[in-house]
Amino acid sequence: MEHGSKERLLELAHFLKTRRARISPELAGLPHAGRRRTPGLRRGEVAQLAGVSVDWYTWLEQGRDIQVSTQVIESIARALQLDATERRHFFLLALQQLPADPVPPASEISPALQQFLDLQGICPAYVTDPRLNIVGWNQAASRIYGTYETMSARERNSVWRTFTSPYVRELLQENWEKHARHRLAHFRACYGSYSGDPWWMELIEDLSHASEEFREWWPRHDVLNGPEGLKVNYHPSVGKLVFEQVSFLLSDAPHLTVTINMPRDDGETASKLRLLLSHS
Repeated sequence: MEHGSKERLLELAHFLKTRRARISPELAGLPHAGRRRTPGLRRGEVAQLAGVSVDWYTWLEQGRDIQVSTQVIESIARALQLDATERRHFFLLALQQLPADPVPPASEISPALQQFLDLQGICPAYVTDPRLNIVGWNQAASRIYGTYETMSARERNSVWRTFTSPYVRELLQENWEKHARHRLAHFRACYGSYSGDPWWMELIEDLSHASEEFREWWPRHDVLNGPEGLKVNYHPSVGKLVFEQVSFLLSDAPHLTVTINMPRDDGETASKLRLLLSHS
């Protein structure tokens, strides 16, 4: 065994022991077994909860070089009640790969993140989840891109809205196709982690019925990620707005992407945004 692999497996062994030690039988839904010499679950109890043999789990916790599957790692992660960050760490140690995440994590944003969005002021800012749903926004974003507060969950999906909303087409005008192709390629890249998931399949089918462009472009399998850079909008009240776009993932919620559109230093966009927000 290579030195790097040995260190990784030892790290995995220590990680499993510490996660097991913090869970009581009661917390795991097992009958109370009286006082124990050491805290937490026994190896056999973890194996029982995960549906694997005691010997196999023991070998894993001993850092032995054994074959593991994603299904078994998922089962152990559930048995040990790992949070999203711990689960990712477990996958990297056990399989040297990230989990596919067939079900996206909860998409509610924290009060601190909402405060961050609000502090962006005249810069439209919003948060998207892995499905490209808009799950958080500030007032500037709502005034420019649409009143998210009154939209349905489907309408807040940025891909659905791009291909079905007349307002978005009017907002983007000659830039609509470039934006739509970029959004679709981002959606295709995200879909790679959720292929076959019923939510994605339903949206893809509905978009295929609703949009001729989607039907034509989806089979091309274009993929990309990242911000759009320069972005031009045509707002019905204040006219042309030019933005520079930046996006980043959150370190404490890596399934969420924050996007901020900053007014380009053209002497007009910022003043138009202040005017627009002053009338809200």
